[in-house]
Amino acid sequence: MSDAYALELTGVSKIFGGLHAVDGVELAVRPGERRALIGPNGAGKTTLFNLISGALPPTSGSIALFGRDVTRMAQHRRATLGLARTFQISNLFPTLTVLENCLLAVQALTPARLAMHRRLAGYTALHEGARASLAAVGLSDRADAVCKNLSHGEHRQLEIALALAGRPRVLLLDEPTAGLSPAESRLMAELLAKLDPAMTVLIIEHDMDIALELAQRVTVLHYGKVIADGTRDAIRVDPLVREIYLGA
Repeated sequence: MSDAYALELTGVSKIFGGLHAVDGVELAVRPGERRALIGPNGAGKTTLFNLISGALPPTSGSIALFGRDVTRMAQHRRATLGLARTFQISNLFPTLTVLENCLLAVQALTPARLAMHRRLAGYTALHEGARASLAAVGLSDRADAVCKNLSHGEHRQLEIALALAGRPRVLLLDEPTAGLSPAESRLMAELLAKLDPAMTVLIIEHDMDIALELAQRVTVLHYGKVIADGTRDAIRVDPLVREIYLGA
């Protein structure tokens, strides 16, 4: 394991019954890098995110954040080291406002969580952190809106704001444009391009154009294995990727 990498996977596998959902994955992502993880449905992308975030334990292999072994570390401890994640399925509280959702996310990652009986409004720092996260995704003017009244695109923006609330060093984005219209997808791509360049971002994205636009490097999974890894230009012309992923 090397502290030269923000995220490093060595021989990571996950077996469900006799199925290798993730099979010997090697991955090394440098600090500040934008890396896209692509592949057809069932390739193992979300399972790999579950392993990185700690939602699932690997069957074998090791996972490190900034040189520290986190293979058997609980999810909340990985979060304190600077790892955050969004999900394909919304995890918002629909009857709370946009700001209240973000306040809860900030509070969960600060010492204030130890005093949950106190009023959220009493924490100036919490409000500042929450509003900064909303501003980063263009939702400042929707802070008082109730979540159930948001558009699908705004839901996605808020989910990213929640992930940013803890000021992560490594951000895992799981299909941030899924279900969005072309206009919403374009807005999302523009927002993601403006994220702090010091933050490491690993993104699962079904839209090949957006994935290649946002990422400096691309890793391609197929049946749980890495079949290609390189610059976006190299991936565009890789014959195996074109055959398996693009159907060319």
